Amino acid sequence: MKKTKQKKLKAAGWTSGTVQDFLDLSDEEVAFIEMKLALANTLKKRRIQRRLTQAALAKMLESSQSRVAKMEAADSTVSLDLLVRALLALGATRREVAKVMAAPAKAA
Repeated sequence: MKKTKQKKLKAAGWTSGTVQDFLDLSDEEVAFIEMKLALANTLKKRRIQRRLTQAALAKMLESSQSRVAKMEAADSTVSLDLLVRALLALGATRREVAKVMAAPAKAA
């Protein structure tokens, strides 16, 4: 948010904060969410780089297209385990997966 807009909102009595503050998330919860989002984004990028449809990836994983869509959206029903297994199925190495999980979150 621009500083000028932030100042105007503050002058009007509004406060601003982080998502972590708003949702009262612990540092561990934030780290988990960031890892899951990073894995999901990497999965989508790898699938596209390999010129696979969600249906084709689903077939490789013996799953469904809708499940792959949920994986790429980091749906709450998708486990880290499933995301990691999908990345490995797309040819990612353990080192590459670890690098994705260890990378600091990018500002949106």
